[in-house]
Amino acid sequence: MSNSTTADKAMTSRLVNSQAYWKTDAGQSLWDVQRACLGPVVESRAGRHSLEISMGPSLMTMSSIPHAVRWVPTLEFATSPSTLVCPPDRLALPDRCMDVVIIHHWLEQLENPHHTLQEAARVTADNGMLMLFGFNPLSVKGLAHQWRKRRPEFPWNGQWHKLGRLRDWLAFVDFEVERVDYCCFRGLLNASCPEGREALGRRHNLPWGESYMIQAHRRQQSAYVKRIKFALQRPVSSSSLGATRRGKPAHNQSHQDT
Repeated sequence: MSNSTTADKAMTSRLVNSQAYWKTDAGQSLWDVQRACLGPVVESRAGRHSLEISMGPSLMTMSSIPHAVRWVPTLEFATSPSTLVCPPDRLALPDRCMDVVIIHHWLEQLENPHHTLQEAARVTADNGMLMLFGFNPLSVKGLAHQWRKRRPEFPWNGQWHKLGRLRDWLAFVDFEVERVDYCCFRGLLNASCPEGREALGRRHNLPWGESYMIQAHRRQQSAYVKRIKFALQRPVSSSSLGATRRGKPAHNQSHQDT
């Protein structure tokens, strides 16, 4: 359950604002290529539970995981019984229970995105995957986003994060980046992603795609080896450290007796 707070109203406003973008040709084209980028990763992924914190339509429709949970900020956005309604930085879920967790553009819209990322990492299983979608600030639109004054409509109203910052945030929660995929290679004014340009960019994974998908997993902790301390209670004489000989050798003594 979620209380009606100022933060809830702000998240609701941003989510409503984003819905118009995903209905445009530009938004639909971006969603299509993001889904195509995610598909090979989750189609054959084994597991029982997944969590999607998404600004747009669901991306997990091709997954074989039976129980797909979708997070929303308020009850008015709930569309199925498997909907989680709670603050994003206090997920009402036990630790390490989700096999796949997806954060789709919400890190660009929240005031404290690293808190939400920390919660997403907490609920990701030990062998699970944490997937992050964001707008690439090094793309053509990303550079335009830095030069021009921030506009009130989505996606220009968000804070686009560089890959290095997200790596640092993930390292703080003991996750490491396994792979980064770039998608949606189009110009500033293009509404769709040209197939030829998209195929070329995806094949070589060129780092100036409009969007990126980060695949991260929990960092494996090395097993602790307890070293046995070996200490002697008192000093040891030199005779106990090996065989020693005192006096003449036995065969020399017998020869002299003869």
